[in-house]
Amino acid sequence: MNESTTPASPVVLETWFDLQCPDCFTALADLDALREKYGERLDVQLRHFPLSKNKHAYAAAQAAEEAYAQGKGRAYTEALLARTEQLRDRGEPVLLEVARELGLDAEEFDTALIDGRHLLTVDADQAEGQALKVTGTPTYVIGGERLDGGKSQEGLRARIEEIADRLLAG
Repeated sequence: MNESTTPASPVVLETWFDLQCPDCFTALADLDALREKYGERLDVQLRHFPLSKNKHAYAAAQAAEEAYAQGKGRAYTEALLARTEQLRDRGEPVLLEVARELGLDAEEFDTALIDGRHLLTVDADQAEGQALKVTGTPTYVIGGERLDGGKSQEGLRARIEEIADRLLAG
């Protein structure tokens, strides 16, 4: 393969989410639009940043990791974010309901939440987010630049596109 046909490495967009955060649910539309526009040239990575104010966010992050382990992480994450109010009001039973609805092994979800097999992954994401000075969700990191959607998502997608276009051109 010559240089002109070698695919470039994708640009990485890290997205720091709290799965009990309604703003993160709203942000999914922007992520879908970015995936549509850039395809494989943009690697959208979901990172966990459960906020202490959201009582069930930490368990939700662990449940999402179990969904990834069972092969339906993205679908689970999106379904759970669509139910942030239910998660807030009803707690962990919602995590198992979503798993069942998607045909995942709900008993294994329950076991994973009890045995804590995904704690290290969630803790590592949260620690990395803290090191990057993430304070709210959603927060995006692209090309070394942190964009805080926890304050306002207004104009963020355009800013992400501007950075991605620059990185992909360069």
